[in-house]
Amino acid sequence: LRPGDEPVAAARTAPAADSGPTLARLGDQHVGSDELKALLALLPEDARNQLRNDRPALEAWIRARLAEKALYQQAQTQGWPRRPEILTQTRAATEQIVLRDYLSSVSKVPDDYPSDAQLQQAYDNGKAGLQLPVRYRLSQILLRVENPKDDEAVRKQAQALAKQAQASDADFAALAREHSQDEGTAAQGGDTGLQPLAGLLPEVRGVVPKLKQGSVSEPVQSAAGYHIIKLVSQEPARTATLEEVAPRLREVLRAQRQEQLAKAYVEGMFDSATLSIDGAALNKVVEGS
Repeated sequence: LRPGDEPVAAARTAPAADSGPTLARLGDQHVGSDELKALLALLPEDARNQLRNDRPALEAWIRARLAEKALYQQAQTQGWPRRPEILTQTRAATEQIVLRDYLSSVSKVPDDYPSDAQLQQAYDNGKAGLQLPVRYRLSQILLRVENPKDDEAVRKQAQALAKQAQASDADFAALAREHSQDEGTAAQGGDTGLQPLAGLLPEVRGVVPKLKQGSVSEPVQSAAGYHIIKLVSQEPARTATLEEVAPRLREVLRAQRQEQLAKAYVEGMFDSATLSIDGAALNKVVEGS
C-alpha cells in the first residue's frame, strides 16, 4: 500500500556488482543477481522489504540500471572518460571519496557510544518532537492489472471480491490468502501492518479515514491494480516510546558524534602546523576572477 518510487530512487545510487546469474540483459549489458543483492543490502529494512514485494518497482530499477550501463558503454566508445573536463571531475571525485573514507577511519566512534544514560537523556530532551501520527492497521486484497486491456475484467473481479469481503460472515484473511496478488501480504491474510496515512498510496489515503473499524472498502484503483481494503484497527497519535525510537536515535547520536570527532581532527591539523596565506596572491586571483 506504500508508494513504490522512493526505494527505486534510492536504488539508482547503489554500486554495481556484476557477478552472479544474469537477471536481465539489454544488448551486451546485463544486471546480475549479486548487483541486486548489493542494492537491497544498502536500503533500510522497510524499504528493502517493500522493494522485494514490489515487482514493478524492481523491474523499473533493472531497466534504469541497464540504461545507465548502455549509456556508459556508448560514452566509453566515444572516448568520453578521456576528455579533459571529465578527467578533472574524476580526480576531484576520487579525492573526495578517499578523504571521506580516511576521515571516517580517524574519527571512529567507540562501539559503546551512546551509553544507555546518554540515549535516555537524548530521548528526554527531544521527546516533544517524537510524535507518532495516527496509524492504521490494514489488510488488503490486491488484484494486479498486468495488461491495460485486462482492466475491465480485473475491475469486475475486484468488485465481486469486495462484495464477498463485505458480507457479515466473510473471512477476509482467507479471501486474501486465496486471491490477493501481493506476495508480501497474501500469506499473512492481507495484513500490511501499522502505517501512518502519509505512508499509504495517494489513492488509498482518501479512503482509509472514511472506513469504520472492521469495514471493507470498494475496490480502489492504483497503478498496481485494484485494492480491496479492510480497516482492522486504528491507533491514535501519541509520543513514541524510547524502545521504538532507540535504534534510529542511536544512529543519529553516533553520526553527530562522528561529525564532532572529524571536526576536532581537522582543527587539530591547523593547531599542529603553521598556516600561512599569501594575501597578495589571493587578491590577484579574487580580482581577476
